[in-house]
Amino acid sequence: METISITPFKVVIDGIKEAGGEANKYCYQCGKCETVCPWNQVRRFFIRRLMHQAQFGLVPFESEDLWLCTTCRKCVEQCPRGVKIIDVMRSMRRILVPDGVVPASLPNLRSAMTSIASVGNPFRQEKDRAEWAEVLSIKPFTEGTDILYFPCCYPSYEPRLKKVSQATAQILSQVGVDFGLLGSKENCCGESVRSAGNEDLFKRLARENIKAFIDHGVKKILTTSPHCYHTFRNEYSEFKVTFEVFHISQYLFKLMEEGRLEMKGEYKKRVTYHDPCYLGRHNGIYDEPREVLKKIPGLELVEMANSREDSLCCGMGGGRVWMETAKGERFSDLRLQQALDVGAEVLVTSCPYCINQFEDSKSLLKESEGLEIKDISEIILEVI
Repeated sequence: METISITPFKVVIDGIKEAGGEANKYCYQCGKCETVCPWNQVRRFFIRRLMHQAQFGLVPFESEDLWLCTTCRKCVEQCPRGVKIIDVMRSMRRILVPDGVVPASLPNLRSAMTSIASVGNPFRQEKDRAEWAEVLSIKPFTEGTDILYFPCCYPSYEPRLKKVSQATAQILSQVGVDFGLLGSKENCCGESVRSAGNEDLFKRLARENIKAFIDHGVKKILTTSPHCYHTFRNEYSEFKVTFEVFHISQYLFKLMEEGRLEMKGEYKKRVTYHDPCYLGRHNGIYDEPREVLKKIPGLELVEMANSREDSLCCGMGGGRVWMETAKGERFSDLRLQQALDVGAEVLVTSCPYCINQFEDSKSLLKESEGLEIKDISEIILEVI
């Protein structure tokens, strides 16, 4: 009888453990994760099989399944043993990206990682991150400024999303918030980098951003992206620093409660709100954006199927914002249909990734031509 060495399998098991995936040992294969995973609404994704393979060091590193997880957290919320499935998925990716080199089978992700490593953003842009703000005359952040506005890479460079950062800045200026920008002194927050397994690059970006924040006396940070919010609030703390972090939906609610944000116009439209995964399931922020929308005169707020804790992921988390998704497999197509099913004229959210994906789906779905895609800041700007 041939004797098979267990050494290669033990190396993988130990590697997963060292990369943060030790939680896989608690999985007892109930399969509940697969019943709630959004992928299984459009194709098959065998999470349970991957977890079992990880337990025995039999990870199929050549499989595309390793890159499907969007880190939406729906499986974690439903797991009866609370297994941190996202950590396991991320740990397997870390083993596959040992030196920051993404497999050639993922050219878009590899290109984005290379760009972030070289110029601090995924768009290969060497121009100032604050160029979007030139027409608004926003001051640079200096020590003593109350709030740093950190828009995220997408709202800094992508034409559609620049409208969101500009709307946010205009609102802050109109209500007299003391804020500033760091521009070229900041980098990508690194959330999608870490999710895609490039831990070394994430740590480098985090240290560089933290140094820039400390050097300029930053104490409060306002973000447009839930991914930036999550990273600054929950992951930069690993580096023994703490900042007071607000997402724009929280801050708008705060301004309203303080009587500083007054609505002067009406918004007579039927609106539905999409909960971004990293704002909702990851950070428990469900009420503030809805309360902001409810205070807008004339606005009719309706709920879609799969709202709040049960929200349907847009499909762009987990680094998948930099990967191709096959036609017919986009969760965002399903989400737009859910918005149409409740008669919404506007689908509003508060995440650049979601907006980008919804706009892409809208361009491909004829029945959604009349549906507007808006960030919550864009609506507020229209009525103040």
